Amino acid sequence: MITYSLEHPTCETLRNHAEKAEAADRPAVASLEALRSDGIFALRTPQDHGGSWVDAETMAQCLIQLGRACPSMAWIAGTCVTAKDLVVRSFADASVRDSFFADPDALFCGSGVPAGAGRRVPDGVRVSGRWPNVSGCEDAAWANLAVMVEGTFSFAVVPVADLTVERTWQMAGMRATGSHTLVADDLLVPTEYIVQAAAFTVGDMLLYALTALGPVVGAAKGALDATEAMFASDRKPFMTQYTRMGESSGARQWLAEATHLVNRAEQTLLSIARTIGTPDLPATERPRLQMDLADAGRDCRAAVERMLDLHGASGFRTSNVLQRHWRDLSVASRHPHLNPYLAVESYGTTLVEHL
Repeated sequence: MITYSLEHPTCETLRNHAEKAEAADRPAVASLEALRSDGIFALRTPQDHGGSWVDAETMAQCLIQLGRACPSMAWIAGTCVTAKDLVVRSFADASVRDSFFADPDALFCGSGVPAGAGRRVPDGVRVSGRWPNVSGCEDAAWANLAVMVEGTFSFAVVPVADLTVERTWQMAGMRATGSHTLVADDLLVPTEYIVQAAAFTVGDMLLYALTALGPVVGAAKGALDATEAMFASDRKPFMTQYTRMGESSGARQWLAEATHLVNRAEQTLLSIARTIGTPDLPATERPRLQMDLADAGRDCRAAVERMLDLHGASGFRTSNVLQRHWRDLSVASRHPHLNPYLAVESYGTTLVEHL
């Protein structure tokens, strides 16, 4: 397992292709190949199928570093983790897993929204549905999709080649994720490729939330990289007598506050990742940790607002990487896993129930 740095060739590839990928509403081929070569798509492939199956903390650290270079590519890596984890926990049959993980580095995509319906037939299950917001779907080999099969919440794993992609992803941020809509029209899914969903544990739900927060923290750190570079340059606050940004005590305070917020979000993320390994984590802990996740997302947003104030209007120039990280972070941090008002609602309910 590699340790990424800003100078790592993969991070450089992701940065170099981020703008072009955003314009195409789809990840760049070079970026996908770089992640595949580094084993990123095998982070949650079982070890007995050639993957690394890393722990939650290692996975989170990896997503953070990728997000510094390109939040969209970190997001695709995270959704691949989620999709593969769901496949492993849902499908126990060894021969079926052999089919899914024949290529340990294959990109998986998926949706946990039961937007499809299935009916059983003698040779399998006929599935029809439309699943929006499926990140990386145009480049994935397999899709793990939630389906209601005659009233039962289930997961179906199907080759993306058997589905239709509708290019519906038109967003202000995270555009390079290519989170378009997958469509199945009376698709026959073999019986062994569709199973009733198992109950989710607290650790499961926290892991999936971390795959959303990791790229958000990475985006904030990438924005901080750009801001630190500005302080190291000869840029000065406009309409002042200062000769450099660092001469301004106000600018130094804004930089300190932004750095503190980003570091706090990162430490929250890694702390929760370490918690996932706790045996028998009680369900009552999830609302508290969900609050922490939501707060980390808000810390990242607040930090980038400080950075934008430091950059001024130039921070919104389309050539400035800061504005892309700001837009990506603004969209990604609104994911349901990081929803702050629902986190407060859940935590408050739990507190009252245990008075």
